[in-house]
Amino acid sequence: MAMQSITVLGSTGSIGVNTLDVIARHAGRYQVFALTANKRTDVLLEQCRQFLPRYAVLADAGLANQFAVDVRNAGLPVEVLSGVEGLEFVAAHADVDTVMAAIVGFAGLSPTLAAVKAGKKILLANKEALVCAGHLFMQDVRESGAQLLPIDSEHNAIFQCLTYGKSLSEAGVRRLLLTASGGPFRQLSLDEMCNVTPQQACAHPNWNMGRKISVDSATMMNKGLELIEACWLFGASPDHIDVIVHPQSIVHSLVEYIDGSMLAQLGNPDMRTPIAYGLAWPERIDAGVKTLDLIAAGRLDFLPPDEARFPSLRLAREAFLAGGSAPVVLNAANEVAVEAFLDGRLSFTGIAGVVEQVLSHMACHAVPEDLPALDAVDDEARQSAWQEIGLRG
Repeated sequence: MAMQSITVLGSTGSIGVNTLDVIARHAGRYQVFALTANKRTDVLLEQCRQFLPRYAVLADAGLANQFAVDVRNAGLPVEVLSGVEGLEFVAAHADVDTVMAAIVGFAGLSPTLAAVKAGKKILLANKEALVCAGHLFMQDVRESGAQLLPIDSEHNAIFQCLTYGKSLSEAGVRRLLLTASGGPFRQLSLDEMCNVTPQQACAHPNWNMGRKISVDSATMMNKGLELIEACWLFGASPDHIDVIVHPQSIVHSLVEYIDGSMLAQLGNPDMRTPIAYGLAWPERIDAGVKTLDLIAAGRLDFLPPDEARFPSLRLAREAFLAGGSAPVVLNAANEVAVEAFLDGRLSFTGIAGVVEQVLSHMACHAVPEDLPALDAVDDEARQSAWQEIGLRG
């Protein structure tokens, strides 16, 4: 079996660390071509020691220069690059077979699109790529012949339950069901949610994730973004996708067929399962994940989401249906609002409020036709969000 050469975009984050854990279990099957990070140079240096990539990339040029010195002092044969150009270079390099797209937020869009245009096998963990640029992304996938495999646990579960190569109608699918844990606050009153702290919001009951994604899970914006992502990935409309709250996070999503059957993918809440599935597809490999004990798991609960208390889910659905630039605005305003919340400048319930106000203030432009147009809308939405936060402060 030929060795797969892999670039990990966002190697120091939760998905990146788990990806490297799976790769380390199959050293004869995968080799790391490049690792990239934002600021965590200490973690990146240790990863370079272990995996000896050809390239390491940091977003900031100053950090990259210092990191290059650290790499030389450590005697590592690693070339250090920086910026968007460096990220795009290692994502699209001719020697790369597979790209793990795990940079959180809008920043991950450009290198992920570069990998798509180069026809790579894309393990997509950056949901913003499809939320903000679904039309561009899927068009480039079709034109380049890139292979797209979803890594979010919910979309990966749906992918496992579908017939590969068939549309939903051809496969006899009635609807897709995305499960949501409900986060840490699904039983809090609205008054209690007003006083939620960043520390509380980042303490997810089931998953170990980064701070931004943890907050998105707590507001259920994460599920809203996943709904938009599922529409693009599987060619579905929001009318054919339901979100159900499943607090145990054991059923990762389901597919309902027209004959009354439901197929579900179950497993312990561990991102190494979908990562291993994406790396080895269509085969399966050991992910290092503990076997699910259904008897110990006990009951499995399923509840409807409360969109009055978690309006982000409604806002995401409305943004997708509005079309044009609305999903870009949704994502940008949310990223700014979450940052403000984590910095103590905005209340937890204020996150959705800011997003809703920015969506209502900004006229819905046509679908952005290229990355510069996307960047312009993203910048405008971020400025509008900061202005709204200033008014609330």
